[in-house]
Amino acid sequence: MTHLRLRTYLLLGILSVFIIIHLLVDVIDQKSIRLQASMKKDRNSIMEATNQTDTFFWPSPVCPRNMSVANMKGFDSLPAHIRDFLYYRHCRRFPLLLDLPDKCGGVERSGDVFLLLVIKSSPVNYERREVLRKTWAKERLHNGVWIRRLFLSGTTNQGFEKMRLNKLLQAEQREYNDIIQWDFTDSFYNLTLKQVLFLEWMERNCPNARFLFNGDDDVFANTDNMVEFLQSLKDNDGRKHLFIGHLIQNVGPIRSSGSKYYIPVQVHESNSYPPYCGGGGFLLSGYTALVIHNMSRSITILPIDDVYMGMCLAKAALAPSSHMGVKTAGLYIPASNVDTYDPCYYKEMLLVHRFLPAQMYLMWQRIHDRALKCGSSG
Repeated sequence: MTHLRLRTYLLLGILSVFIIIHLLVDVIDQKSIRLQASMKKDRNSIMEATNQTDTFFWPSPVCPRNMSVANMKGFDSLPAHIRDFLYYRHCRRFPLLLDLPDKCGGVERSGDVFLLLVIKSSPVNYERREVLRKTWAKERLHNGVWIRRLFLSGTTNQGFEKMRLNKLLQAEQREYNDIIQWDFTDSFYNLTLKQVLFLEWMERNCPNARFLFNGDDDVFANTDNMVEFLQSLKDNDGRKHLFIGHLIQNVGPIRSSGSKYYIPVQVHESNSYPPYCGGGGFLLSGYTALVIHNMSRSITILPIDDVYMGMCLAKAALAPSSHMGVKTAGLYIPASNVDTYDPCYYKEMLLVHRFLPAQMYLMWQRIHDRALKCGSSG
């Protein structure tokens, strides 16, 4: 009887322990659910307050918002990305994640770089960078002068995806040594920031480079032709003004909010822009690059990067020029029964916008094919 009673007590004790454990687990689960919901609510509140989902979020320790812009007339009615731009347009200092201080051989030897290719490239554009390295942006000696290459990048996305893309650029850097990356959001409205930061880098690390090609990673650039054109200049070795491309003039800001290039009066009051060259790509001398950098110190950033370069030129009383070999709006082929990618149309060009990576690779191969015959000249 005593043994039966002990077994009964033991079973009741074990059952009580199970019940207590179950109750504790349930309480913990409920607290966890409430905590997760609270964290999600807090995270959403933070994202809403800082516009983290927009294209311009920067952590406040890097560069705090200029809250005074919220007092502008009509500020609250502007699109979120415009408001974000205005909050942070004063920011010009960002950490360098990848640097190449010796890319030009040091300040004293930077004059050995005849043509520096400065290519804007988002972290996600790996395929474009790979093709460019094998084609027109290949570092090489051409006609006795050096062509060097730089990709300019910011950061994209958040969390693990941002980390993975940064790791990708780090791997590319180890292999190619051709990337400068800053810790700011790589977006359309930050292209001007990218230009300004590069010009500062150039003054510090490569001030004597003779000429620069500044362009996007989706253009087809015949850099052989660029070198030959620049060498043909009789009175300019890079120490005088030069800024050529697809000249755009007598235009002003687009006020339509549905446009990619929308610029409200809160960003730029004037209804006109100075003459400028299309941002797909242009050639400039090292002298002019440093003048633009000096002017940019006192000119408020405008999100349209090519217009901003024109503003800097105008302040320095310098003018951009047109070159018929630069087609940043694409190459117009009037006939409908011909191959618009016939290499003979591109062989004499300096630059055409825009190309997919596979098209770029093939075109570079075809224009260098010794068997290529073009017109009566062969």
